[in-house]
Amino acid sequence: MPYTFRSKVRYSECDREGRLTPFSVINYFQDCSTFQSEDLGVGVKHLSEKKRAWFLNSWAINFDRYPELGEEIETGTFAHGFSSLYGHRHFYIKGADGRYAVRADSLWFFYDTELKAPCKPGEEDMAPYYEEDADRLSSELALPKLQRKIRMPKPQKFGESLTVSRHLLDSNDHVNNAWYVDMAAMASGVERPSALRVEYRKMALLGDIICPGIVRADDICTVGLSDEAENLYAVVELKL
Repeated sequence: MPYTFRSKVRYSECDREGRLTPFSVINYFQDCSTFQSEDLGVGVKHLSEKKRAWFLNSWAINFDRYPELGEEIETGTFAHGFSSLYGHRHFYIKGADGRYAVRADSLWFFYDTELKAPCKPGEEDMAPYYEEDADRLSSELALPKLQRKIRMPKPQKFGESLTVSRHLLDSNDHVNNAWYVDMAAMASGVERPSALRVEYRKMALLGDIICPGIVRADDICTVGLSDEAENLYAVVELKL
């Protein structure tokens, strides 16, 4: 069975029209996977002692609708495979009616925090997450195969750059995954996409400068978040 937790959409998680923001959705997903790891005994402290971590490589999120202020929701996750350095994990949010509001796929990689390099997870790192019913659960979500790479065309315009401050950092001392999506949404003006994809390329740290470059083509807005030398931290693709 998927790992789930229930909540109510809070005012602090909503946009000016009272709907859950993409930033808040990603935080729900990240919290859900973290809660599962903690309950399985393989959470943040356990991995820290091993000098290991699971880092996110890419998202693909479909917004069937945006849950509203005060709505009772269920957030769920389950692993649906492992390959080499990677773990594959689905997420979802359901409304009180039991229907999917948000459906997502994601790719994670195992990381040696001492050597600062990806490494292959051992059986003990993967086994707690095995889900016997993963194929059926995945088919219910009806998501296409996750495309890890996102091509970043030459930007047509640039948004205002920002300096990474402490409130953007997570427990690994780099910018939290959700903030990149928030930066892209603010730079592009696409605050409520119907779908989004993200590819994370390198970690932004305290004091780094992040410069958004924006490309619009048909119903897709692609935002490259890069350093001053145009090396990409992340590429975010927002579908109108």
